[in-house]
Amino acid sequence: MSEPRVVLERTTAMSRAWRPSLLDAVRVGLLVVGLLCVATGLLPAHDAAVNMRRIAPLLLFLGSVIVLANLARRAKVFDVIAHRLAIVANGNYAGLFLLCVLFASTTTTVLNLDTTAVLLTPVMLALAVPARIPPLPLAMTTLWLANTASLLLPVSNLTNLLAADRVALSATGFAARMWLPQGLSILITMACLWWWYWRRSQRGGERYVVPEPIRPVDLRERVLLYASGGACVLFVVAIPFVGDRIGIAATVAAAIALVAFAIYDRSALRWSLFPWQLLVFVSGLFLVVPTLSRYGLSDLVDRLIGTDTSGLGVFRAVGAGAALSNIVNNLPAYTAGEAVIGPGERNQLLALLIGANIGPVVTPWASLATLLCLEFCRTHEVKVPMRRFVPTGLVLAIVATTAATAGLLLTS
Repeated sequence: MSEPRVVLERTTAMSRAWRPSLLDAVRVGLLVVGLLCVATGLLPAHDAAVNMRRIAPLLLFLGSVIVLANLARRAKVFDVIAHRLAIVANGNYAGLFLLCVLFASTTTTVLNLDTTAVLLTPVMLALAVPARIPPLPLAMTTLWLANTASLLLPVSNLTNLLAADRVALSATGFAARMWLPQGLSILITMACLWWWYWRRSQRGGERYVVPEPIRPVDLRERVLLYASGGACVLFVVAIPFVGDRIGIAATVAAAIALVAFAIYDRSALRWSLFPWQLLVFVSGLFLVVPTLSRYGLSDLVDRLIGTDTSGLGVFRAVGAGAALSNIVNNLPAYTAGEAVIGPGERNQLLALLIGANIGPVVTPWASLATLLCLEFCRTHEVKVPMRRFVPTGLVLAIVATTAATAGLLLTS
């Protein structure tokens, strides 16, 4: 191949890599609208500054943990685990199902739901090829559990970090309230996944092909694998001890992986590692939603949630959170609901959180994690039929949020 042709192909590939998507345009547009709200006085500058100060630690955490997870994926940490799971299950679909649920639930709980969406979804879809497994069950496992397994810890979801600050709960205190709702949510998700996507009549085939294990081939790959995997373990172990400094713990863990790649694979250190799209999206939301709240959204949400703080009022809050999440998106749904719930109403606030975390499985835009999972399915040419996605998600949302809310009342 001639040199000019090589240069041309590389230039074309780079232009495709940097071409913004429609979703990127929406994110940037949301931030622009938010800045215009501040510039025009629709949102007072003081209120905007308060919101930005509030989410600054959250942005640090999100940016760091996604960089850490991206480097872990580059080092094949997730691929090694996924292939090992398939090998341990030894061709048995029921065993693989349980291990995939454990893997997706653990990743969502200890890293966060966006990590599951961004990193675990393509790994699971890639596993489908060598193991000859239908990709849809694997895709739906990560898509659903990215949402329904995000209740246990403050780090599991951005909404959790906001709620933990509002209800003044440490990581262990938060987990003490949410362990039963989380357990019930995962059990119901497992039942729905098996019945609609994993059982024999849905997946086809009695057994799958056991893939070969992935092993590092040289010293460089071993160092990157162990350094990145060790950084992830260090971050997970630090979670119970760092309290509200979780962003600093994530930054330290990401720095360990960055140093390893700077020494052994500097070509991997690109700007695409940094999740600017997610940070822009979150920043824009926290400017636009408060503006909308000032001009009628708060009144609407207040009527939906009501002032009843009894068990019925708690169920009303979870229903409002789930419904609004599937209409707009779970982040604005939670922040709008949080603004109208009294600071002392812990049960109502945690119920709203359950609705905003478990509920966004009905519409494709209900959460960022759902959007990301569906985008990976599209790029991997995995069809997710909406005629199946919406009704099964609706049943899951109703049953899981109801059971989790009952569990919340029991832990109170």
